[in-house]
Amino acid sequence: MPPPSQPVVSLAQSIKEWGRELGFQKVGIAGVDLAKDEQRLAAWLAQSRHGTMQYMERHGTRRARPAELIPGTIRVVSARMDYRVETADPEIVLQDPLLGYVSRYALGRDYHKVLRHRLAQLAGRIAAATGTAGFRAFTDSAPVLEKALARDAGLGWIGKHTNLLDRQDGSWFFLGEIYTDLPLPIDAPVSSHCGSCTACIDVCPTQAIVAPYELDARRCISYLTIEHVGPIPEEFRTAIGNRIYGCDDCQLVCPWNRYAKVTAEPDFRTRHGLDAPSLVELFRWSEEQFLARTAGSAIRRIGYERWLRNVAVALGNAPATPEIIAALESRVADPSELVREHVAWALRAQLRG
Repeated sequence: MPPPSQPVVSLAQSIKEWGRELGFQKVGIAGVDLAKDEQRLAAWLAQSRHGTMQYMERHGTRRARPAELIPGTIRVVSARMDYRVETADPEIVLQDPLLGYVSRYALGRDYHKVLRHRLAQLAGRIAAATGTAGFRAFTDSAPVLEKALARDAGLGWIGKHTNLLDRQDGSWFFLGEIYTDLPLPIDAPVSSHCGSCTACIDVCPTQAIVAPYELDARRCISYLTIEHVGPIPEEFRTAIGNRIYGCDDCQLVCPWNRYAKVTAEPDFRTRHGLDAPSLVELFRWSEEQFLARTAGSAIRRIGYERWLRNVAVALGNAPATPEIIAALESRVADPSELVREHVAWALRAQLRG
């Protein structure tokens, strides 16, 4: 393949500069050969490790073949936006069973909204510079192997916990992509730096990282509290502890996250004190309060019923105080069968405790 022409080299440099101006910390460019990742995805699906996430298999090969999703795609612009903000100490929150732990990515404005808008702006600047509209932007909104593409674009390596890692910035960041038909120069991937470390595997409360670089979503607390629609399997409820929306344990323990920087992005700042909320107070929220306090947040996607399900599990893992028992008893006759079942389990757990 001949080297890229100077105009596209210059354009690629401009795209990265425009990305930084729009609030992305790093932008890279990847090719579209994901054959090995497609094989890994097929094996993962064959083992049913996606659980009830049928959308992971619904799109067939399009997830690993960008040109099948958007015809004409030959390059992918991958962009990274950091989201770490100043919050209550996660370790202190996790060790206090009266508080609820919300994954740090969900404390502020829904990242889908933030990144989608910025990517659209970046695509607009590319279109204005090239006179073509052959672009499509995605932020966890289509069948895209975003971590594999970000790896190929030189944004980091995929760690043993299956998250993307950067030596200078850890893993507290979101990813977004722009599919394009422009023959941009491809960036070189970086080497892996996990070494012999197994901290993320060892710390996982439910042993969801079944081997290095292999995640069984059916055991993952993020899956169980966010993606999973029905009852949370009883075998995992105690291990969930006070995690009511997602889990960050594998990131909190990762040595590379010592270098993660606090973002200047105001949209990701904590809202409504959700970095260290009282479980009892959360369980008292009416549906109207839930909708009002999660407006514009990724948390709203699970809905009120699953929110109560998750908080009930956390309350079942908390000390048996009169206030907690009263809170649980207030929803014994909840209209939702899902909520009633988890409340009943929580009350039994309180008696056992």
